[in-house]
Amino acid sequence: MDGRLRRMWRRGRWWVLGLVLVLVVPPLFGALALRVGYAGDLRDDARTRGRDAYWIGHAWVDGRKKDADLRVLADRLRGTGVKDLYVHAGPLEHDGTLPATRHPRARWLTDGIHRVLPGIRVQAWLGDVLANDGPVGLRLSDPASRAAVTASARQVLDAGFDGVHFDLEPLQSGDPHYLTLLDDLGRLTRARKAPLSVAAHQIDPLPGAHSALRVFSDQGKWWSQEYFGEVARRVDQIAVMSYDTWMPLESLYGGYVAQQTSLALEVTPESTDLLMGLPFFHEDDLGHHEDAETVAAGVRGVRLGLGRTDPTRERFGVALYVDFAEHPEDWTAYRASWSRP
Repeated sequence: MDGRLRRMWRRGRWWVLGLVLVLVVPPLFGALALRVGYAGDLRDDARTRGRDAYWIGHAWVDGRKKDADLRVLADRLRGTGVKDLYVHAGPLEHDGTLPATRHPRARWLTDGIHRVLPGIRVQAWLGDVLANDGPVGLRLSDPASRAAVTASARQVLDAGFDGVHFDLEPLQSGDPHYLTLLDDLGRLTRARKAPLSVAAHQIDPLPGAHSALRVFSDQGKWWSQEYFGEVARRVDQIAVMSYDTWMPLESLYGGYVAQQTSLALEVTPESTDLLMGLPFFHEDDLGHHEDAETVAAGVRGVRLGLGRTDPTRERFGVALYVDFAEHPEDWTAYRASWSRP
């Protein structure tokens, strides 16, 4: 090998080494940090405050569920910390409207829950795909669409729901039109003395992560911590979708949930219920590994984050996603790890 080729080979070797350091070392340190974050003792008082929530499917308002199903649901929830049901009553149309035919049995459900489970609130879960820069979906930048969403919220409250829960995705960090919509919705729900609740994206695990991800995808995986706080200040309840995390191991998933819990607690006002989502569903794909994203690991992460960051906080809980995909062992893990002895 002549001198010129040797120098080129050396430069190439260092370039490859640099690429390895950039691509491999930070994830390794990140994984180590999450694993360390999953270790430690749990506080005995880091358990349910009786403010948990449960996402349940459209079958509860379209006629498929019957009185016998309602009795089974009541038996399942008694003795748990569940206070709110998020009942899928949508989806919204892309213009923000909601056909009344989407929830014909709403009054049957709300009256039935209030009868068999006094104190449980039944919230209408409304959502849609956001267009962002694409051709299809709800456009939050359109004032008429935002007004229609607010009218849809009024419609479900008139139908008997106790509150309204929104899940609009993918929602980019910093979107000002979403904040405007929440301001409009808040004026309605406060006047009706009804809770306003939202499902929220995860918080940047590293500063600026949402900006870096946007180079490759517009799916809005993460929000900045500052934007999360802006949203949390405008609602009565915010539920973090702390699943679909890409984590391959239980210890990494639990450490990630502990981190997310701490980040969310730091910016959620005391007047807002903060709920951390738990995966009551079972899939195996790039974003979600069911052997890693377990209820037990999620609860341990929640308890660690709560105990380290704000152990006396009362307006805190977990949110269980979702009834039509759950397994019995999910409830077993929830009761064993999160319910009070």
